Amino acid sequence: LDRRRQKRKERETEKDRKRERQRDRDRETQRDRKTERDTESDRKRETERQRQRETERERDLDRRRQKRKERETEKDRKRERQRDRDRETQRDRKTERDTESDRKRETE
Repeated sequence: LDRRRQKRKERETEKDRKRERQRDRDRETQRDRKTERDTESDRKRETERQRQRETERERDLDRRRQKRKERETEKDRKRERQRDRDRETQRDRKTERDTESDRKRETE
């Protein structure tokens, strides 16, 4: 009877150990899965941050291009206005010379 009890006790103890080892493996598996999810989540967050930085960089570049374009356009307008003034001045001078020339001829 004693041996039987002893055997039964040993079997129960062995079953307990197996359950405990299984529990440990399950916990480890759960930890691994959580770590994997966290890592994946971190990767997604970082990818999203990267995408946002890239988008912001593109916007910034677009704004700079637009401003440059506006400045260039304004410079072009100023040049054109200056050209117009120069032409007007040239016409005025020519008209003045012609008038002066006409006067001289008239005088002679």
